[in-house]
Amino acid sequence: MKIKCLALGLALCSLYTSYSQEPNAPEFGKGLFNLMGKDSTWSAKIAVRMQMLSSTTWTENPNDNFTDPHFNALIRRARLKFDGFAYSPILKYKIELGLSNRDISGGSQYTSNAPRYIYDAVVMWNFYQNFELWAGQTKLPGNIERVISSGNMQLVDRSLLNRQFNIDRDMGLQIRHHFFLNKKILIREKLAISQGEGRNITTGNLGGHQYTGRLELLPFGEFTNNSEYSGGDLKREKSPKLMLAATYDFNNRAVKTRSNQGAYMVTDFGFHETNISTLFIDAMFKYNGFSFMGEYAYRDAEDPFARNLDGSLTGEVVQVGHGLNLQTGYLFNSNWEISGRYTNVELDKNITGENPENQYTLGLSKYIVGHKLKVQTDISYLSVENGMDALMYRLQLDVHF
Repeated sequence: MKIKCLALGLALCSLYTSYSQEPNAPEFGKGLFNLMGKDSTWSAKIAVRMQMLSSTTWTENPNDNFTDPHFNALIRRARLKFDGFAYSPILKYKIELGLSNRDISGGSQYTSNAPRYIYDAVVMWNFYQNFELWAGQTKLPGNIERVISSGNMQLVDRSLLNRQFNIDRDMGLQIRHHFFLNKKILIREKLAISQGEGRNITTGNLGGHQYTGRLELLPFGEFTNNSEYSGGDLKREKSPKLMLAATYDFNNRAVKTRSNQGAYMVTDFGFHETNISTLFIDAMFKYNGFSFMGEYAYRDAEDPFARNLDGSLTGEVVQVGHGLNLQTGYLFNSNWEISGRYTNVELDKNITGENPENQYTLGLSKYIVGHKLKVQTDISYLSVENGMDALMYRLQLDVHF
């Protein structure tokens, strides 16, 4: 299947080239091809990216020593991307396909037992002034760390908060709008209604629908090139820039343990259904090479315990609780950046049985061509209350064409 997907991508590249004007070969990091139809009714930028990751993890033994190193090397991500406009510049599209084993994993009976190749397949219609209608599968307007592309991260990977609480992608509709209160203060509103069970689902809507709303305030004006959704201050903002935002997500009659993510809560009569609410509050600040990102997440459920018809517990529970993520960094003139992160995740132990976790991460990055060609490394210490602590070292190379 992976070979078929790659062959399809190459065939599309060939097709675009055959029926377009002379391709404009862009500079490194801005796509393999930038194509425009002969009648200027369509455009396509074709790009690929890959991340090669190596990591080593040590666990703490009863003598308070870190032993039993576990080493892993893999292609963490490999993506094929298409974006542009169709028929008119006000109708844009984006397609992103995953090619690595990690990208396509998670296939199940709910995805027709097929690999999950498709990340994004969405059209974006600027139908009136500052309004856009999005339709398809793409990221929901959730926490800022999740919406930031995995290719634009400040550290090797996202935090424990994101792993536990993010609402990732889903299939549905989104309305987006922005306006200025004055010459500087920018307000953005984002609303979404989606299927509520994640990406690449083929079994339809097994529970209710998911409703997401996000409000963003930029009191000092716009960031350079929308860099609020990019890790670090690679644009070296000449004046302070700040974004304050909040997202509320309500998944009606959800059937998975983390809203539209996690495991399905299967019972002997079908699925356990419960209303799940998730709240995110986040901020991004950048100025002259310094950056700070903060996130708070909270999740609750009306009935977190999945039960069979006779009332017995199935073992699946909604992952309710809260988390805090604080991340900062400074970019030197040499394009070396030092960064740090503190993450706290506290799930409700009475429900989940999980102990609180605190993780401390120190990172170092060398940006050769911004986020398009970079080497990143970090070391993390994970402290688990009444559990086994762990130490992790990672090294990653990012290449984007």
